[in-house]
Amino acid sequence: MKLWDKGTPVNKAIEDFTVGKDRELDLYLASHDILGSMAHVTMLESVGLLEKEELPVLLGQLKKLHDEAEAGNFIIEDGVEDVHSQVEFLLTQELGDLGKKIHSGRSRNDQVLLDLKLFTRDAIKEIVESTSSLIEDLLARANETKDILLPGYTHLQVAMPSSFGLWFSAYAESLTDDLELLHSAFKITNQNPLGSAAGYGSSFPLNRQLTTDLLGFNNMNYNVVYAQMGRGKVEKIVSFALANIASTLSKLAYDVCLFMSQNFNFVSLPAEFTTGSSIMPHKKNPDVFELTRARCNKLQGIPAQIGLIINNLPSGYFRDLQMVKEVFLPAFKEMNDCLNIVALAVKNMTVNNNILADEKYNYLFSVEEVNKLVLQGIPFREAYKQVGAQIESNNFTPEKKVNHVHEGSIGNLCLNEILNKYKAVVSEFNFEKIETAKKELLS
Repeated sequence: MKLWDKGTPVNKAIEDFTVGKDRELDLYLASHDILGSMAHVTMLESVGLLEKEELPVLLGQLKKLHDEAEAGNFIIEDGVEDVHSQVEFLLTQELGDLGKKIHSGRSRNDQVLLDLKLFTRDAIKEIVESTSSLIEDLLARANETKDILLPGYTHLQVAMPSSFGLWFSAYAESLTDDLELLHSAFKITNQNPLGSAAGYGSSFPLNRQLTTDLLGFNNMNYNVVYAQMGRGKVEKIVSFALANIASTLSKLAYDVCLFMSQNFNFVSLPAEFTTGSSIMPHKKNPDVFELTRARCNKLQGIPAQIGLIINNLPSGYFRDLQMVKEVFLPAFKEMNDCLNIVALAVKNMTVNNNILADEKYNYLFSVEEVNKLVLQGIPFREAYKQVGAQIESNNFTPEKKVNHVHEGSIGNLCLNEILNKYKAVVSEFNFEKIETAKKELLS
């Protein structure tokens, strides 16, 4: 079944090529497509394009289909082109000509725009929840380990004292900034495109504000041409935000892979979190973090893929945009899987609490010794030369203590401030408004 079928059969090879993976990928969108149709038919009744008694019949049947989709029982049958066609086909099968009325005032173009926006809003909510859990785990580990020192590096050379509290909470704050960017992407996503039809509006007296309110959008894409231009743009912006989270996780994963090597021996994972070698019986490999690094690096390539697909398209709809779904829709599960597995590993990680006993880390404290001399009144550059001379003559014996008290340093991690910063970002998403709108529409 094709909504545009006018009686001329399509060549089978052409049909297979143009449909591509749409039937498979549209299953991601099924419940959202149905929810959008519920808002649309409610609006159609309000402007006189449906009879009052027809609305509850349509809503009742759409609610049943929504329940099926949420339960994972919705399928797109062979010969049916996409999710929009399947929903209309099922409604027509059950309700006859009444099912054929739901497409008034819209196009598959604004349907898929809406479906993608609704899907992306929910997918972002899951990412925010998973990222929040990881931030809280990192801050908890930072508090537990705040007094355990480890080397800090520049150029992969021993540099200055750090601590596990500093290391764990650095990633917590990095993820907090990643959520800031994700919130910006969410605001761009959370605008209603429904009513833009094929990109040039409709002669029907549509009430676009009503569907905006029914679906819990913050506002709408007002210009109907721009609403269509948003296809691909929104996905690219959101994928950039995901890529930033992926970048943070990839860096964390790389740190852990280094820190778990015998040359570092800073952290370890339980044996059941590691994998072995088919030839070397002693191996305990951090595969979970190696694969996290690889998957996150793959996720960072998605904005470029989307950009190459949509690059240089003029305004209006083009079938090229169908290909964006293939790289965009599965990205959220992969991102979520990485966030959840890293959280599990972080909670079960053991840290080495006696790293700095090794004399090779003595030079970590060279700056501390310079600062002590400065506090005694010696100019910094002179103090630097004195400590440098001690190091060169092998006469450097530091006191392995640090006295950092300023905000964000080893002795003052500002964990509560980071926690409050992250909670403030999460509150700005205001997911409650969306959930309330969905419940009311489905009630």
